[in-house]
Amino acid sequence: MTRTIHPEVNLPVEREVQAAVEGQRTLATYLSTGFETQRIQIFDDKDEAHQIELPTSALRLLVDILAELADGNAVKIVPVHAVLTTQEAADLLNVSRPHLVKLLEAEALPSHKTGKHRRVRFADVMRYKAARDRMSEEAMKALAEQAQRLGTDYE
Repeated sequence: MTRTIHPEVNLPVEREVQAAVEGQRTLATYLSTGFETQRIQIFDDKDEAHQIELPTSALRLLVDILAELADGNAVKIVPVHAVLTTQEAADLLNVSRPHLVKLLEAEALPSHKTGKHRRVRFADVMRYKAARDRMSEEAMKALAEQAQRLGTDYE
């Protein structure tokens, strides 16, 4: 089954941001444990408490999500094995879809076809992005070193 990322993304409203700030702080203080699972309580619409057990790793992820919401950012969770359309992959790389298609045709990024449509694995897109970012950072460092050697420092 093919999973895709859906474009619906909503920025948190002020009340959500405030709840995220407090929730992140509170939850983070309890996650320094070595336990594999944690029990938490949630309350239903009748204000009745229900205790559930969750993996500690999921709660750590929740702390990260709350940190992003606290900063006013939208958050989307994508399974590593997710399959993206060419437009979704292009959006993640912040490039045009035609440019992404050229990368696929040059085999700079692996893809496969589902019917007539190309699909790209999320993990492959992120691996490509990390490599591209690393190369860009190395190039910037080399340019800065060259500017220092030539005495053309920018102020």
